[in-house]
Amino acid sequence: MRTSTHNHPIMDPCIAPPFPTAALPILQNTQLRANVAHATDIIQAKRDKLVREKTDWQQLRTSASAIRAHVLANLGHYLEQFESSCTAAGGTVHWATDAAEARAILLRILREENASEVIKIKTMTSAEIQLNPALQAAGIAAIETDLAELILQLGDDEPSHIVVPALHVNRRQVREIFAERMGLPQLSDDPQALTAAARTYLRRKFLSVPTAISGANFLVAENGSVAIVESEGNGRMCLTLPRTLIALAGIEKLLPRFADLEVMLQVLARSATGERMNPYTSLWSGVVPGDGPQRFHVVLLDNGRSRILGRKVERQTLQCIRCAACLNTCPVYRQTGGHAYGSPYAGPIGAILTPQLQQMQHAQSLPYASSLCGACYEVCPVKINIPEVLIELRAQVVNQQRAQSGRWFDPMFLGMKGADFAFGNASRFQFAQRLGRISLRVFTARDGWIHHLPSLGARWTLSRDLRALPKQTFREWWAAREPVRKQAGQ
Repeated sequence: MRTSTHNHPIMDPCIAPPFPTAALPILQNTQLRANVAHATDIIQAKRDKLVREKTDWQQLRTSASAIRAHVLANLGHYLEQFESSCTAAGGTVHWATDAAEARAILLRILREENASEVIKIKTMTSAEIQLNPALQAAGIAAIETDLAELILQLGDDEPSHIVVPALHVNRRQVREIFAERMGLPQLSDDPQALTAAARTYLRRKFLSVPTAISGANFLVAENGSVAIVESEGNGRMCLTLPRTLIALAGIEKLLPRFADLEVMLQVLARSATGERMNPYTSLWSGVVPGDGPQRFHVVLLDNGRSRILGRKVERQTLQCIRCAACLNTCPVYRQTGGHAYGSPYAGPIGAILTPQLQQMQHAQSLPYASSLCGACYEVCPVKINIPEVLIELRAQVVNQQRAQSGRWFDPMFLGMKGADFAFGNASRFQFAQRLGRISLRVFTARDGWIHHLPSLGARWTLSRDLRALPKQTFREWWAAREPVRKQAGQ
């Protein structure tokens, strides 16, 4: 992962190190791990409390999942309906096949506006398409207005969480960043003082920069509306004060009807921040003369989503509403944070989304960045079966690696075939146990553990020890007790 001047990660897993390599230095950073654990504990506790108070929570999850699945099954229809509705309301809809086309569209609009600066609402889609580096190269300054994104931008850092990008930074570190970059040496680390400093810093931009870029939590096909939820009010400022507003959104963000927001906003707020409702929920529909932005653009981004849509198991990935509940409950994310994933999309959802957006050519280690414990599936408000998708992607990685190697002799493949043969028959399995006990004896230390194995076995012992096989299996122990049982029966 590279970092731009404005500090958004560049989504380019072909140059990002594999997950285990990227995670290793993070595992040694005790302060970062403590920050991540503390923050996720708080969010998860709030989420669990508010979920328990909803007697119909499972019904809400079922409804939300059904709405999202219905949209994906009829996406072409709802995209056309959204374009028609948005255009009728005075907006302009653009279609971007990939990241390069999206950047070109955005830069063309900004040049038409003679923009030298642009204020931004937090949008992961802009990080996905590497927008900030493109703006910088074009001489356009991008100012992040989300508090967490601002902290990262000023601190030359990278987002580590979908909802709380600066989750890995504590308030003392924020104070140091603000004191240096805002010229406030006497600033305290009191949260109110830090928030006031950020508000003063951003207010000049809100009042002077005439162009804004936003993402979208949802797009409503029925009336062409863009829905944005946030907790600070910066989004509301970006939506109302600028002369020109540009919304960048993935094509999967659609909802059929305005009424569907009633379900989605309930599950999103509780799952994302542990709130009954987001403090700020903004809906923008086209242009109203004399009120708000007078030029409104929506850029609909594909960038590999249509390809995912065509696959039965993987399609459910696109149901995601970016709540990050899966991150907060994931034991792997809790230890590594988000930086190890090499992508704007971290955690379990990133482990299945990023490789697919990259056509499985890069980020091949991410589907393995999971224990398959299923905690992510249990908390997902739209019931994405992330473990199921992970297993499917792992199979694709293995098949792709075998095809790329061009060798009939693949140790991993032959090893799995051998295991399948041994486990397929009780007699063969028992023979394999005896053979394994004999062959592993030479690698077993005096303490009864195996610390080093050769070849493929080294992948296991590189990071953990293996207990030696017992001298007697359960079946052997049970068979040895047969005479005792018979005698007792007599």
